[in-house]
Amino acid sequence: MSDFLTVLRTKLQTKIDERTAAKAEVDAILAVPAAEGRSDLTDAETTAFTEARARVNALDVTDPADPKYPESIAAVQARVAELAAMEERRYEAAAKAPTGRVSVKSEARTYSKENDRGGVGFLRDVAARTYGDFGAMQRLDRHMQEERVERADYMPGIEQRDIGTSAFAGLTVPQYLTELVAPKIRNKRPFADICRAVPLPAQGMTVNISRITTGTAAAAQASEAGAVQETDADDTLLTINVRTISGQQDLSRQVLDRTTGGDSVIIEDLIGAYHEELDRQILVADGTSGTHLGVKNTTSNIAVTYTDASPTAAELHPKMADLLQQISSGVDDMTHFVMHTRRWWWLASQLGSTFPLVTVGNAGVQQVGTVGDTSYMGGGRGYLGAGVVLDRNIETTLGGGTEDAIYGVNANECFLWEDPSAPLLIRAEQTGAGNLLVKFVVYGYSAFTAGRYTSATGDITGTGLAAPAF
Repeated sequence: MSDFLTVLRTKLQTKIDERTAAKAEVDAILAVPAAEGRSDLTDAETTAFTEARARVNALDVTDPADPKYPESIAAVQARVAELAAMEERRYEAAAKAPTGRVSVKSEARTYSKENDRGGVGFLRDVAARTYGDFGAMQRLDRHMQEERVERADYMPGIEQRDIGTSAFAGLTVPQYLTELVAPKIRNKRPFADICRAVPLPAQGMTVNISRITTGTAAAAQASEAGAVQETDADDTLLTINVRTISGQQDLSRQVLDRTTGGDSVIIEDLIGAYHEELDRQILVADGTSGTHLGVKNTTSNIAVTYTDASPTAAELHPKMADLLQQISSGVDDMTHFVMHTRRWWWLASQLGSTFPLVTVGNAGVQQVGTVGDTSYMGGGRGYLGAGVVLDRNIETTLGGGTEDAIYGVNANECFLWEDPSAPLLIRAEQTGAGNLLVKFVVYGYSAFTAGRYTSATGDITGTGLAAPAF
């Protein structure tokens, strides 16, 4: 069964890779008319878009009644889960055997010194699991099954106890409790995930974009054979710095050798800190001291001020409409409001006796938006026809007090270049060997700009956005 399960897992990863490639093709096709300022696709682009989207849709089928379901990601994932559960029962039976212990070792370890010497594969899977990568979750599940079997083999009847490593006492508990470890809650990267993703070039510490600042012109020809209007185009180079975001942690050999999963918990937390800091920087950093130049400090960022000692949603509403119209006037569309969790739920809590004359999208007659999912990373939220993204990385200490900000963005004009392999892991055992320390470093390269066009982003700030009262 193990060999067949391996084949299925390979098939699942292949299908996930196929979907990723097809989705990237869809994005690339749509990026061309967007870059050229066109609102329609050419015939060739339409054909390519239809074919790529059909491949994505076929792989996304979740309804077993659909004829395409058997070859979808969901179907293969279900088969993998079923066989993995059967394998798990085999492992548990082997672990409970009173005599003649049996180890299930017909397959190579998922992560080993031979196939993942630097731990990069494991690190990528931990990071990808956070964002729903099915293949990563399956490999990590398999890894945990292997750990349970092998620990039962070499420590029959023995429970692992706390050995005095106080920072990891919660990890040195009986094995059946180790999965209850509560990691630090991270703010994740909600804004970064809606930005226009672009692969970071393999070399160089800057990314350059040419901006047409003087366009061509057209005019009526005054007379037959008369001079035709000629205006020379001119461009300005926009240079974006590649930045490095990193974090490190030293772990004692005792933590690595005598606890269950101490290193993986710390690596996962470092990855979470990396993505949290990346998201924070591209929103609010000022571009100094090696940081990104975020939306807040982009030169052309539109500023709307809401001053109010007794703020209400009804009074904030015109400010949000103002921000939307200013961005839409400059770059045709404002796709999202980005705001702190507390601001959105304050808006959702407000009641009013007057209502707008115009309704938007799926909003009802007396609504201007939709609450959507109640989870932090959930979807379905909207206001004035724009999507709403909740992001706890937004500052809540503006104005010298407790104010936050509401950002408006055209997500297609928020470019985020990332190394496809980021974040990477360095595990250094030599540097702290004299103290029995192992250093873990997580790092990644990225570049960001919201400044390709003026007025593509903006924000609302002011006393009206002080800490809300519920």
